[in-house]
Amino acid sequence: MPVVLSDLLSATEADILHEAAAALKFEDGRRTAGRLARTVKDNLQAVPGRDTEAVLEKLRSSLLAHPVFQAVAYPRRFAKLLVSCTEGGGQYGDHVDNALIGGERADVSFTLFLSRPDSYEGGELVIADRAEDRAFKLNRGEVIVYPSTTLHRVAPVTAGSRLVVVGWARSWIREPDRREVLFDLWQAVAAAETAGDAAQVRLLSRTRSNLLRMWAA
Repeated sequence: MPVVLSDLLSATEADILHEAAAALKFEDGRRTAGRLARTVKDNLQAVPGRDTEAVLEKLRSSLLAHPVFQAVAYPRRFAKLLVSCTEGGGQYGDHVDNALIGGERADVSFTLFLSRPDSYEGGELVIADRAEDRAFKLNRGEVIVYPSTTLHRVAPVTAGSRLVVVGWARSWIREPDRREVLFDLWQAVAAAETAGDAAQVRLLSRTRSNLLRMWAA
């Protein structure tokens, strides 16, 4: 269940973060890929350091403060974040993210788009499901959040440069179908609040809390 967050950053924050990320030093992204992913990965990743960490910390803090991210991901800990640049025909073929990243189970994946979509060609994040492939090429500052169990790829970047921050989180709720149920209930609570139906708010909130208590681990 991919969810797009369009209001994570202000336009000014997104521009500043793009400038900071574009100024970083990059190295071959295959160095951090797993054995199978290494065969389909062709991109660059920012070299770890103080400047890189400042970019990553901005995304971490913004995600933790965002109510929809909390409701869809139930983050327990971040596993890893990195800045990725893809250009010159680079791509990342079909793959599923590693189950364990940075010593943590990876349950939720996310991508923050920093390049403007009209500044490069290709580079869509393509998420596969049983029915069809869905391609996402978001505006600067927008984030897509999706289960780490999902088969996905980054289409070849045939012109320009695709700059993103990608990351993974361990969730309090391991199973993606249970996270989806809880997210549906969270939306139902919000709708009941908007309608002023206090009885429904209490009932739905109690159900959501009890399911969270049963499933959290």
